[in-house]
Amino acid sequence: MEKGKPVPSAEQKREEFFQSWLHPKLQFVSAEAEEAYQARVTRIQQAVLLRVPDRVPVCPSFGFFPVYYAGYTCEEAMYDYDKLLKARRKCTMDFQADTGAGVAVGVPGKALDALDYGLYRWPGHGIPPNTPFQYVEGEYMKVEDYDALIEDPSDFWLRTFLPRICKALAPLSRLKPLASFMEIAFSPGVLSSFGSTEVSTALQALVKAGQETANWLNITGRGGTAIMAEGFPAIAGSYTKAPFDTLGDTLRGNNGIMMDMYRRPDKVLEAVERLTPLMIKMGVSGAGASGNPMVMIPLHKGADGFMSEKQFLAFYWPTLKRVILGLIEEGLVPYLFAEGGYNTRLDIVKDLPRGKTMWMFDQTDMKKAKEALGNTACIMGNVPTSLLNVGTPDDVTAYCKDLIKHAGKDGGFILANGAVIDRARPENIHAMVQTAKKYGVYK
Repeated sequence: MEKGKPVPSAEQKREEFFQSWLHPKLQFVSAEAEEAYQARVTRIQQAVLLRVPDRVPVCPSFGFFPVYYAGYTCEEAMYDYDKLLKARRKCTMDFQADTGAGVAVGVPGKALDALDYGLYRWPGHGIPPNTPFQYVEGEYMKVEDYDALIEDPSDFWLRTFLPRICKALAPLSRLKPLASFMEIAFSPGVLSSFGSTEVSTALQALVKAGQETANWLNITGRGGTAIMAEGFPAIAGSYTKAPFDTLGDTLRGNNGIMMDMYRRPDKVLEAVERLTPLMIKMGVSGAGASGNPMVMIPLHKGADGFMSEKQFLAFYWPTLKRVILGLIEEGLVPYLFAEGGYNTRLDIVKDLPRGKTMWMFDQTDMKKAKEALGNTACIMGNVPTSLLNVGTPDDVTAYCKDLIKHAGKDGGFILANGAVIDRARPENIHAMVQTAKKYGVYK
């Protein structure tokens, strides 16, 4: 910020992001495509702001469905970037929803191969070629590691966590703390730990994975821009996580975190507090790069049934709320994907600024969600993936009409599926999209 120049408010920052999202720096394929793009973004923005758009936006959330739909395997999507882009484009153009079709391929398979990555199994690597990737549950952070995480998360990630989840990076555990490299007298101890053949090999693996990912980002980025140029915006510009989920999903695992809430609650609370500013920075960084203010936050362990309301209020919500408010302060829109059910959480999570967040619900009662959050937040969802997979178009139309009638009343609603779609009948996706366009028009 230039000296003497006033610091923009959160509202001013958000308006700048909204304008950046509405007017991206790209060449549209036609004036009609640009007009369609701006109409779609405006429709979503109006819903987020709790205003009444021209009609209910419809934004399917896809996993590997576009890949299956295009006739490719999941393995091909993770290793052949051209096929991945063709699948995204075909799905986008065929269904004509309000956002471009994404695919749940978060990183190229070749990069995972280079690292000998162990946190997931992916198509063709531990699971069949046509199966979506699967998480490998485990305690990748030990009980005795809490203090190391709390004292220096970056050091913990570099010298403890990465060596545990990537076999190719195991030698990094031998590195000395980089914080010791501060003056010439202290440098030999740190530098010498980089001199071994094993560490050199690990760093080469990291470089190889980085180069492959950079190539993948370049290709898929251009593909995403091409889809935008045809009139279809992205629904999310960045991602982050709830601090408790970072600890419980990625580090301690289900068994570990459940035991920790009883055996070492103070350490859990201290750890999630330490992770909170890092989660805010993660969301801000991605949004700044994309120019899109929507920051998706998938919520896992706060769902009904995983923890009691008392535990939710103690361990989960306080730091998640601070992440939400921190993102809002930066002009961003937290886009919370409440996986599972949040029926017992609605009266808690409504304690947020009005018109600043969007909640995508999976198994939550949408009538109750509208009653609880209708004056607070845009709600999104919750067409069951099971219905889209085995139901009929008439079944889907009836379900979506009911959602529009109740959840879509007076705006503030986006029609979408409840959980990401891997398998579905294409005619049912068409039915969901067309129901929004036919029955979601506001008079």
